[in-house]
Amino acid sequence: MKRIAVIPGDGIGVEVTAEAVKVLRALIDRRGLPLEIVTFDWGAERFLREGVSLPDGALEMLRREFQAILLGAFGDPRVPSNRHAADILLGIRFGLDLYVNQRPVKLYDARLCPLKGRNERDVNFVILRENTEGLYVGVGGNFKRGTSEEVALQEDVNTRRGVERILVYAFEYAQNHGGKRLCMSDKSNALPHAHGLWLRTFEEMRHRYPDVESRHLYIDTLTTEMVRDPSQFDVIVTCNLFGDILSDLGAQLVGGLGLAPSANLHPGRTSMFEPVHGSAPNLAGKNLANPLAAILTVGMMLEHLGYVEAAGDIERSAAEAIRAGQTTRDLGGRLGTREVGDRVCSHL
Repeated sequence: MKRIAVIPGDGIGVEVTAEAVKVLRALIDRRGLPLEIVTFDWGAERFLREGVSLPDGALEMLRREFQAILLGAFGDPRVPSNRHAADILLGIRFGLDLYVNQRPVKLYDARLCPLKGRNERDVNFVILRENTEGLYVGVGGNFKRGTSEEVALQEDVNTRRGVERILVYAFEYAQNHGGKRLCMSDKSNALPHAHGLWLRTFEEMRHRYPDVESRHLYIDTLTTEMVRDPSQFDVIVTCNLFGDILSDLGAQLVGGLGLAPSANLHPGRTSMFEPVHGSAPNLAGKNLANPLAAILTVGMMLEHLGYVEAAGDIERSAAEAIRAGQTTRDLGGRLGTREVGDRVCSHL
């Protein structure tokens, strides 16, 4: 029996996670999957009530007792610092050393793409983001804070080990998916120390994978090329900050953040899965939020756990709802959050 920890979080995270779990339970019943779901109430409500974000011993418990973690979204205006969100989300990413952030960019219906004349074959790639280093490690500080002479420093931390292991994952992902094209992106022309390490490591490693067509693009060039001709990309690998930005851009090519799933992985270890979007407090409790990103995230989780056919069931059912226009308003449909979940379940 494999165990899944579910942390719905805040705002619409609670609603979309409920639909994702509903679909997961339907698949468990339909296919007899040996999965156990355990829900945790970590989020703004508990933080405001008890001052607890990520409880003591939580990381070790997740590492020891669970094979996967399904997250909703975090953020609540009652916690202006968003400390609980950082403690939980970044705490799990860094604490479990989930060094791969994997975000597919896949168009399911051409009408949702804002680019003229593009179809489903043109937009189908994956962004692999280094997930434990870079500018998100929180190294830095402020001098003379709040004055006209304030100095702010934010350190960009890159290690050979960290860069190499995400590149290895990217090359092997490309290799295992038919030798697809790989693009590594950085800003080494302006950041010769931090991103020079990325470029040098990439140039050394690409010779180990001669069957993968690989190239390098500076990040500004890559963003323009993603818009000009997304069909040229299969696998993109980059640093933490750039990957975060690129995946939001990619989401807009396929219909928005409501269709953007993601995985935070450490191969062979407990990994975490979450939709890319935020908690959208203004939409919470109104049955308006799009649950498809969370539902597609469950598909990624099942594939990671080895249930490839079940993952395919979810993707096909979600795609059918999209193409039939049985969606929430952001995608042009008229259904609510719960009704979209029901539609996907019925198609299963």
